Amino acid sequence: MGQGSERVEAVIIKGKQSLIPACDLASIDELRHLVEQTHGLEGIGAYKIGFQLALPFGLKEVVKCIRGLTDKPIIYDHQKAGTDIPATGKKFFKACEGVDAVIIFPQAGPVTEEQWINDAKEAGMPVIVGGEMTHPGYLQNDGGFLANDAPERIYKLASSLGVTDFVVPGNKPERIIHYRELFDDLGITPTFYSPGLVSQGGELTTAAAAAGENWHAIVGRALYDAKDIRKAAEQLLAFRKE
Repeated sequence: MGQGSERVEAVIIKGKQSLIPACDLASIDELRHLVEQTHGLEGIGAYKIGFQLALPFGLKEVVKCIRGLTDKPIIYDHQKAGTDIPATGKKFFKACEGVDAVIIFPQAGPVTEEQWINDAKEAGMPVIVGGEMTHPGYLQNDGGFLANDAPERIYKLASSLGVTDFVVPGNKPERIIHYRELFDDLGITPTFYSPGLVSQGGELTTAAAAAGENWHAIVGRALYDAKDIRKAAEQLLAFRKE
């Protein structure tokens, strides 16, 4: 195992399965409306925010808006963090103060990945590590830039450093099964988080079956573009077994 291989004990989301709204919205008012319509529903596990809100309005202001309505976890997805040099990790996690967890996709290589994960531990910031994305043209066997075994290497190194939370593509159930088997072989019980659902073709019940009992569905457009957001959320939550 790599340096600092103790398991990360922090549980980001209470409950084994949930729906995470991806708040890729253009304004604070839209964010407030989305949270108002969904935070009271059983099965909403967290809110994922990204650059579309954080850049124009500031991460602190976005967090303040959500915190004014709910204490459910806030996950920051920098799209894609962990792709810089090793030395920038400390500054990144310092800048993310106020959120409950951060998603990283450490495509810059194992040196950066290990340093950033250890910096996250030092900052007390839980990380969710991604390796494979949802879109075509990502890995070499699909015309992409990344080696076919890159996601496995990313996941294995993160696991050796104590990470138990991972992003896997919801529209590729066969890949979810593959990574679930990978972690089984490593003796790890992972918690999976999946984008790529509904609008990107992923089917909630199929992805949930592939992922196992510890799985959180990340849904954006199918939720915030709905005429009735609360009703859409209730319908999407039907996949849960709890």
